[in-house]
Amino acid sequence: MAQVVLSFQYEIEKSTWGATSLAGLPIYLDLMIRAHLHETLNRHVGVRVGGQGWSDYEVVSSLVLLNIAGGECVEDLRVLEGDEGFCRLMDRVRHHGMRRKDRRELERRFRKDRERSVPSPSSVFCYLSEFHDSDQELLRPAQEDFIPSPNAYLAGFRWVNGNLAAFAPRQDCQEVATLDMDATLVESGKSEARYCYKKFKGYQPLNTWWAEHELVLHTEFRDGDVPAGYEQSRVFREALELLPEGVKTVRLRSDTAGYQLDLLAFCEKGQSKRFGRIEFAIGCDVTAPFKQAVSEVPESEWQPIYKEIDGKREKTDREFAEVCFVPKEIAHSKNAPVYRYLATREVVRQLSLPGLEDSDCLPFPSLTMAETKYKVHGIVTNMDWEGSKLVNWLYARCGKSEEAHAVMKDDLAGGKLPSGDFGENAAWWWIMILAFNLNSIM
Repeated sequence: MAQVVLSFQYEIEKSTWGATSLAGLPIYLDLMIRAHLHETLNRHVGVRVGGQGWSDYEVVSSLVLLNIAGGECVEDLRVLEGDEGFCRLMDRVRHHGMRRKDRRELERRFRKDRERSVPSPSSVFCYLSEFHDSDQELLRPAQEDFIPSPNAYLAGFRWVNGNLAAFAPRQDCQEVATLDMDATLVESGKSEARYCYKKFKGYQPLNTWWAEHELVLHTEFRDGDVPAGYEQSRVFREALELLPEGVKTVRLRSDTAGYQLDLLAFCEKGQSKRFGRIEFAIGCDVTAPFKQAVSEVPESEWQPIYKEIDGKREKTDREFAEVCFVPKEIAHSKNAPVYRYLATREVVRQLSLPGLEDSDCLPFPSLTMAETKYKVHGIVTNMDWEGSKLVNWLYARCGKSEEAHAVMKDDLAGGKLPSGDFGENAAWWWIMILAFNLNSIM
């Protein structure tokens, strides 16, 4: 090429030397080996046990690394395959810890010599298709909420993730586990996707977050039109099964989607054989009867909410009060559980447009008390903590939950689903969760 100012000389390297731009991935491979991901995938998923082609571990580990490397879709596997140094590494660790007999069996899975270090996109799509049950689509009702039952392969991911979650806190397992339940919307342009409450097509997985260890303990992939609170009690019970033996006490936090009477009763009545009574704080619906109960609270009973900032206890703009309220669904029963209700309020400082001063078109519940308009939220709990402490503890889930969902959909590959088939997308979501937890453990 023509020289300009500096006398550079360019020389073409005729041989490759195995450099890689993915030098951070080997440590994740080591972590997967230490967490025995190979054994748990074969035991609980087992799509390719005793078969031919790429094993469960080879496919899933490749997709996990794809997530961590910033890949968004199955086709991005070509980037991994094009990195010579990374491929050399994958070839070397493939037989790590295997006996000679097992190594031979692994190589006999291919009729011809293995030519790739990671599965091809077509192989991955073929693998993901095993998680879809087309018969479940025939059972889908026209206008009712429906969650397709996972086949045996897809259901196995729950236990794989449970083993990974149990591996994480081995050195520092706390006896109290705080579980936050929250759903997130994943937008999709697939024709099979369904419209969510925000009027776009997509899916709405329900996640259970283990706050102490910043792990996703459980997730359930759902269509976009399934409400977040639908069968939340069942999902919570499934999540409890995944907690390691060192956990003795469980506390639950959720937004208003968790305001389900069967979930509240399950926790309060101690219906969990392992954990007994479970303490909870959950946002409650601000209905007309609840607003009426809040409006009857004397002004003298509203107390300021304090928050600790830089080690100092500072007063916030919000207040709380105990509310005498019994929902009509359980008011008729003498044996129904008795819950504690609180309300929080904050002065609405947004100015009204001319002519709309009396309009109640705010995007949040509001109530006028003593000629002042307040933003109002409700809380239901079975805990006896001081009100300010309880409110802060409940709201502590909000920021971390949003951050985790952003990582899942933006940093990892959860925001770009590979198929129109529900089961394939559910498996893709589960593999992303494994990548998320591995990164959190790291």
